[in-house]
Amino acid sequence: MERVAKGYNLISRVNNFDLAYDDLGEGIVPIIFLHGFPFSKQMWLSQLDFLKSSYRVIACDIRGFGNSKDEKSVLSMDLFGDDLIQFMDKLNIDKAIVCGLSMGGYIALNAHKRYSDRFGALILCDTQCIADTPEGKEKRLKLIDEIALNGTENFTEGFIKNVFYKDSLTEKEEVVEELRNVIQSNSKQIIMMGLRALAERSETCSSLGQVNIPTLIICGREDQVTPLAQSEFMNKSIKGSILRIVDHAGHVSNLEQADEFNKHLHDFLK
Repeated sequence: MERVAKGYNLISRVNNFDLAYDDLGEGIVPIIFLHGFPFSKQMWLSQLDFLKSSYRVIACDIRGFGNSKDEKSVLSMDLFGDDLIQFMDKLNIDKAIVCGLSMGGYIALNAHKRYSDRFGALILCDTQCIADTPEGKEKRLKLIDEIALNGTENFTEGFIKNVFYKDSLTEKEEVVEELRNVIQSNSKQIIMMGLRALAERSETCSSLGQVNIPTLIICGREDQVTPLAQSEFMNKSIKGSILRIVDHAGHVSNLEQADEFNKHLHDFLK
């Protein structure tokens, strides 16, 4: 069995692309963090820092995003799910606790539906199981046209306003600026392809009844992107799941209220 390197900004050749990831700490069942759209593994730094003394924690840049460069593949939740499983194979990980926020949650649910035996537990943050409505899909496709024409600047500003709770925008300017930089580091092409992958994703609500592993659901009370009602629905549908609501947080609750978010993770993992 090959020795797996540890540290930040590692690269592994997975499913025909170079996947960038951080791998810290020690533990029998690793926790793999999957970021939202259009972010990167950087969004999980506070969680890695908090947990690395007690657990093995891994955060990866999803194909195309961050330093996992791939401008050619047609992105989809199925492809991202396959990438996750092949990444686990590469690192000799039989089972993992998978924590996904927003798009990361879509990927976790997609992969669990097809590879349930590879999951020790699920942590679903500010996410949902529904597919886009026809209106939602149309809105995304319009956004793609606009980005193709005018670049990503307007998209980025609109997105930032959408994902943060209004108080975070004024009180956590550093966090907002960091996330803005992360979004802007992704190419126009990847943002357009990511939007298409989101628009074309399938629902996973119908398979929630089959989830029989410990599941934690976390949602910002003010989440406008994947509203709390969606987390409440998943909580009712996944037997024995735990729902934790983070006050004064929108769609990126792990960044907006990191201490409270980390406490919920810690309590669940214990």
